[in-house]
Amino acid sequence: MTTYDAGPVAALRRLAFLLERAREDTYKVKAFRGAAATILPMSDDDVARAVADGTLTDLPGVGASSAKVIASAVRGELPDRLARAEEELGAPLTTEGADLRAALRGDLHSHSDWSDGGSPIEEMAMTALQLGHDYQVLTDHSPRLKVARGLSAERLARQLDVIDAVNDHLASGGPAASGGFTLLKGIEVDILDDGSLDQTEEMLDRLDLRVASVHSKLAMESEAMTRRMIGAVRQPHTNVLGHCTGRLVTGGRGTRGQSSFDARAVFKACAEHGVAVEINSRPERQDPPDDLLGLARDAGCLFSIDSDAHAPGQLDFLPLGCARAEAAGIEADRIVNTWPQERLLEWAAP
Repeated sequence: MTTYDAGPVAALRRLAFLLERAREDTYKVKAFRGAAATILPMSDDDVARAVADGTLTDLPGVGASSAKVIASAVRGELPDRLARAEEELGAPLTTEGADLRAALRGDLHSHSDWSDGGSPIEEMAMTALQLGHDYQVLTDHSPRLKVARGLSAERLARQLDVIDAVNDHLASGGPAASGGFTLLKGIEVDILDDGSLDQTEEMLDRLDLRVASVHSKLAMESEAMTRRMIGAVRQPHTNVLGHCTGRLVTGGRGTRGQSSFDARAVFKACAEHGVAVEINSRPERQDPPDDLLGLARDAGCLFSIDSDAHAPGQLDFLPLGCARAEAAGIEADRIVNTWPQERLLEWAAP
């Protein structure tokens, strides 16, 4: 039996991370994360006593599979379930783009359970820190996207207070604290039909960074879509143009064709206004496609390689975007999340 000394909470969180990265069923992930949350505040002695008494499954959120993981970890043994997951899911998603991945200092697009993500803000922040990020931008959705529980101005204001609290906790000696990590305040703001942004100017002013994306009427006529996207790019608050074609090439949601627009005109506007084109790292998006990525490169655009993570394990999608950027010949300094935080925030300020 292989020894394991990281403890049961770490074992459960690692299992959830690997399952999320592989886009496995959500219910499995929630089972392991729920069990980790249950035993986290318990003392080691109390957890060990529950193992010895066979009462782990009496605890809320701890099922039979989670109990086996906890019991093995408490005994100092590598849990079988974790060993299998490491063997099946633990390999790097790609070995290409490694130099670019090493150059990334953070990730500008991620979601929490305040909108359509699956985990609390603090869990997303801790995972980003553990992945070696200097910063992570939280970009939950804006109010028009009701299906994703988009944030009204009032809810967004409350979220900013939570982000402050998370940063204060890390700065004051929380787990793995300091290291200079900062959770930055952001939004994935919907681009409305006329090119305006789906949030108040007052709230957009309070944010560190804004990703602007089209989520509705993706089949809009090409000329109208071009006007819509250029209108958003020209907005002074827009920093990143998110998943520009809206396509889906694989995955549980099925496939979806890309929006039609004058890419040369849109990327010319991005270059003129200093708006970064997002290289979305989600396997089902791979957006923009290779031909448009080349057009954006040749137009002189900046880029942002983002995970668009909706769960902590998905923060590790970044190598997939790095591989595509490397293949397209995009230099590291044109990728804004290779920049130090101070330079990034200066660029992102309206």
